[in-house]
Amino acid sequence: KIVRAKEEEYIIRVQRGISVENSWQIVRRYSDFDLLNNSLQIAGLSLPLPPKKLIGNMDREFIAERQKGLQNYLNAIMTNHILSNCELVKKFLDPNNYSANYTEIALQQVSMFFRSEPKWEVVEPLKDIGWRIRKKYFLMKIKNQPKERLVLSWADLGPDKYLPDKDFQCLIKLLPSCLHPYIYRVTFATANESSALLIRTFNEKGTLKDLIYKAKPKDPFLKKYCNPKKIQGLELQQIKTYGRQILEVLKFLHDKGFPYGHVHAANVMLDGDTCRLLDLENSLLGLPSFYRSYFTQFRKINTLESVDVHCFGHLLYEMTYGRPPDSVPVDSFPPAPSMSVVAVLESTLSCEACKNGMPTVSRLLQMPLFSDVLLTTSEKPQFKIHQHRRLTRAQSHHGSEEEKKRRKILARKKSKRSAENSEEQSAKYSNSNNSAGSGASSPLTSPSSPTPPSTAVEHATF
Repeated sequence: KIVRAKEEEYIIRVQRGISVENSWQIVRRYSDFDLLNNSLQIAGLSLPLPPKKLIGNMDREFIAERQKGLQNYLNAIMTNHILSNCELVKKFLDPNNYSANYTEIALQQVSMFFRSEPKWEVVEPLKDIGWRIRKKYFLMKIKNQPKERLVLSWADLGPDKYLPDKDFQCLIKLLPSCLHPYIYRVTFATANESSALLIRTFNEKGTLKDLIYKAKPKDPFLKKYCNPKKIQGLELQQIKTYGRQILEVLKFLHDKGFPYGHVHAANVMLDGDTCRLLDLENSLLGLPSFYRSYFTQFRKINTLESVDVHCFGHLLYEMTYGRPPDSVPVDSFPPAPSMSVVAVLESTLSCEACKNGMPTVSRLLQMPLFSDVLLTTSEKPQFKIHQHRRLTRAQSHHGSEEEKKRRKILARKKSKRSAENSEEQSAKYSNSNNSAGSGASSPLTSPSSPTPPSTAVEHATF
């Protein structure tokens, strides 16, 4: 919000989230707004920037009127989901936190990688093809296979990283071993304590979002998706098949206990008539979701599965209408190719759904839109990440201070029990010898075995 204007300077108060404490002020001149507007022209939008005025631009009334116009301009940007998240706007409103040149940082990291992996070679940087500020892409090739094109992605750690560095790096390196008919294969993956680097085959057809918006995969994100020339949804059979495939892989990941949290059309690669999920590394890196600003408004969207289901609703809306919803929750839905589509949209994006909670992925699969879709695939899924996470949890539990104390107590009890049994045996031997000495024909009693501790079954799980 522009709180004050003085001559050609405008003081803007910026707030992140709902806390007033997380706010700051910046000073911008009209020329700064003009520069930003020129940079945003790539989006193809007509933004309401007030016109320039060379004479009389110091009048108090004119400054007040321009302040109102610039506020309308900022409002138009901040209510556009793509524009409000782009690097140009972030740097304009929060220069202290977005001053780093992430393209340069990415190039440094990639150059270090090539020193140890000389078989790869950069063809060209794919500038701004994604929406993330701290994720950069490069078109690659293998030196002895120059015709094959690959894409390298480099990403910095995000604010939600929860894994210890050792586990994080290990899991990233396991990603190429993940096989599933609806997961896009990772060719190579590595990580250090601050970032990750992955290589995949470059797909000329692009993503599901490219299909919906009829965009070229190599074009900048703002150019591709901000202002499509023709708004048209997909055919009903495409909606049914693609939706079913995406839900199937989400269910697979949820069953394995692996959080995804990054469902959106640009994270779904199209391989013929098959959808394959991209960027499993995002949750390991702790990166925020594309739709985070939407689902964080609703208390009932509070599990990883409910986040994926809500985001799937956004994706289904785009497949159906060829554009994102104007706002969420959605009060009423335009006519769709089938009422079964509207039923799923209502269960994920309506006011009632956002207020009362999301259905499960299994429930969506049972709904008429997807239940009659036949999927034919012979590829057997492999997910070694799941095995590593189970082993890591077991090792973490086994090595925790609480578990160590518990084992010490059990060991002391076992030792005490053994000592008591030993004394009991000695007494029995002594009584037996005394009886033999007096001529009594009492049989020799064998020593009793110590009772195994009750935790034996628990330790068998490690």
